[in-house]
Amino acid sequence: MPIATVDPATGETIETFEPLPSDQVRQRLATAGAAHERYRTTGFAERARLLNRAADLLEQDTADIARTMTTEMGKPVKAARAEAAKCVKAMRWYAERAEGLLADEHPDAADVEDSGASRAVVRYRPLGVVLAVMPWNFPLWQVIRFAAPALMAGNVALLKHASNVPRTALYLQDLFARAGYPDGCFQTLLIGSDAVEDVLRDRRVAAATLTGSEPAGRSVASTAGDEIKKTVLELGGSDPYLVLASADVERAAATAVTARVQNNGQSCIAAKRFLVHTDVYDAFRDRFVAGMRELTVGDPMDEDTDVGPLSTEQGRADLEELVEDALGRGATALCGGTRPKEQERGWFYAPTVLADITPQMRIHREEAFGPVATLYRVADLDEALEIANDTPFGLSSNVWTRDEAEMTRCVRDLQAGGVFFNGMTASHPGLPFGGVKRSGYGRELSGHGIREFCNATTVWYGAGG
Repeated sequence: MPIATVDPATGETIETFEPLPSDQVRQRLATAGAAHERYRTTGFAERARLLNRAADLLEQDTADIARTMTTEMGKPVKAARAEAAKCVKAMRWYAERAEGLLADEHPDAADVEDSGASRAVVRYRPLGVVLAVMPWNFPLWQVIRFAAPALMAGNVALLKHASNVPRTALYLQDLFARAGYPDGCFQTLLIGSDAVEDVLRDRRVAAATLTGSEPAGRSVASTAGDEIKKTVLELGGSDPYLVLASADVERAAATAVTARVQNNGQSCIAAKRFLVHTDVYDAFRDRFVAGMRELTVGDPMDEDTDVGPLSTEQGRADLEELVEDALGRGATALCGGTRPKEQERGWFYAPTVLADITPQMRIHREEAFGPVATLYRVADLDEALEIANDTPFGLSSNVWTRDEAEMTRCVRDLQAGGVFFNGMTASHPGLPFGGVKRSGYGRELSGHGIREFCNATTVWYGAGG
């Protein structure tokens, strides 16, 4: 894929970028290594000052960067503004709390004595240069939720962003420079995916984090494993949305629409498979389908648009293949299932609900990255859990029920990194985020996320120490 800004609402190529030459990549690696040697000794107060300054600048830039994101990947501009605001919140959250999250830990006194020490502590120290390989779907948030804790921990960052959001990638480098970060603390590498391995193998790179597809995650994990370097991976998801017999069906259906089509349906944590108890299936189906039909599909720069285009032409083609396979094998399209006739240009796809899904259909096990929902009728919680777990993914899950016993069972038995009751999955700086199975490993956000790229150092003092 060329490094280019292509408007998905029109298919027009607006700007192309030449990949960074290999000698300049090497220079930036050297700059990053030198920057870490200086930056790692800064105190938390100085790190917080810099991050708060970056947050202030981003807040001022919200309108402009929102339009940039919408132009590059097609999300409704109102959603783009909300993404920028969420980034500001996370930056301020880490600026305020990082020192406490990384405070020295003091082992139990009896264990210290038994070890022969006069005293001992566990101290969190930065790893060094961290390579971030980031996706296009939340081009600002995905980067900030890594960068804010990484920088507060004393690490420095190299960003390899998706090739279709180069303007956003360059904006991020400029943002941290304007905030006053020392040269080399945050650098964007405009490189293709074929150049990632060499960067990751460089001795100055200590670790990597990737949010993206399973093949991309497998590639980075393989290289990092060969180099014995730490990785955090957040990959795909096909999150189940369970609506059980005691659910508030009206709320569940209204939330389901948002949960499925947020970010034009291109979100790893979007609800994708809707598993509904037979007692409330008809009522939920009718409300859900009606809500999907009422969505406004159109120009993402229009404030009234609910669903914009998919980010790439290939992305839409992949989604169409999944839908066509399902329809060809007996699925029923309750709404959508086609390109909207009103949009002759751009990579739009109509909000879609498919019913009568069977395990023989690709969409039963593959991630549908677009505004397409699959609807299942289930007899009871046992069947709901069986279908929910019948996926290679395990990112998050949603459950609608008023029954405490069902809640307890779902927490125990759902194979996912999160279980959200009576609401849609969302990330928050104070809550750990990540998955299991082929959705990846490690955690972002909260104290768990900031410690992922730290060296938990045992400090032991003998007698007289």
